[in-house]
Amino acid sequence: MQTRKDKKLARSGQRRVPRRSSYATAGVNSQKEESGLRTLVHHLQETLATRPAGIGQVQLPFGFFANVIDIGGTGLAISTDGVGSKILIAQMMDKYDTVGIDCVAMNVNDVLCVGAEPLAMVDYIAVQEPNPRLLGELAKGLKAGALTAGITIPAGEIAQVRDIIKGVRPGYGFDLAGTAVGTVPLDKILVGRSIEPDDVILGLRSTGVHSNGVTLARRLLKKYRATTHFNDLGRSLGEELLAPTRIYVREVVDVLKSDVDVKALIHITSDGFLNLLRVASNTGYVVHALPEPHPIFKIIEREANVTIEEMYRVYNMGIGFCLVVSHRGDHVTRTREILKRHNVECYEIGRAVAEPEKAIVIEPANLVGKDGRFRRR
Repeated sequence: MQTRKDKKLARSGQRRVPRRSSYATAGVNSQKEESGLRTLVHHLQETLATRPAGIGQVQLPFGFFANVIDIGGTGLAISTDGVGSKILIAQMMDKYDTVGIDCVAMNVNDVLCVGAEPLAMVDYIAVQEPNPRLLGELAKGLKAGALTAGITIPAGEIAQVRDIIKGVRPGYGFDLAGTAVGTVPLDKILVGRSIEPDDVILGLRSTGVHSNGVTLARRLLKKYRATTHFNDLGRSLGEELLAPTRIYVREVVDVLKSDVDVKALIHITSDGFLNLLRVASNTGYVVHALPEPHPIFKIIEREANVTIEEMYRVYNMGIGFCLVVSHRGDHVTRTREILKRHNVECYEIGRAVAEPEKAIVIEPANLVGKDGRFRRR
């Protein structure tokens, strides 16, 4: 049935174009967030002066995946993150035993990125009400994630905040976040300062969407139920979106403990491959080959009407973690051998290049990324 607007367009010979979905139209305003972050950092920067030297001195500026504090000749790496709106999918599916894995993963993977070995994490659970079943299922995921990462969860906090937390299932509203710590020798902090042209980017396979871009992916739920089965996925949409974020700790720590010359470690989270720029190098990058993205990414692009530029800005597109390794000698070969022992799918996806503007070229998608966005080449 045509609306009056449709009829007007038909008479004028115009074709109605479906509105494109983006992170912003889904409710995540990255530009406002960036502006707010600058204000936040401006104020918090002053706190660094309280520990100008010695124990407690902060080793890195703001902006990396984690920071490092001097605790007496050793670096204590620290990072914090949550699960985001993936918790709404858990409520829709009434399944809560995996989001704890996501919480651990989002934190320990970030701690890895400064060259640290994760040791422990504390959790914060805010609930609509202290539902024993919910808390028990969340604990199962936290335990599974901790065992996979080889860390402890020695403490945590539960807050009953009924007036704040609502959710989509009565009595099951919650939020989940964590803070992880690890250690790294002060002279081995990795932030990419030694990257040079031709150094190799190795990409490790993701398990799917992980815990980023779920707000945009939930646009699919305007058309489908969380329980809708997709043949391309081999399971329901909700089951796919709940697939836990991969934890990369054991394999990456083994690489770090070897004599491989690792230049940088990058967790591909929100901002997608733009995260390659969250290092201290003066290079750009060319990504020349990528594995086929998981089917869920094609479904989001098609069914939620998302541009390819936005897909690569928001999602990992099949690669959840990257290592930048020296192109000299046999460092790449030895890294791949270590990762193979851990049964990790590893791909040589690109190289660092001399690029004064620090841009990222994604050749398979014909995109160039800089200034916080991707554009067609």
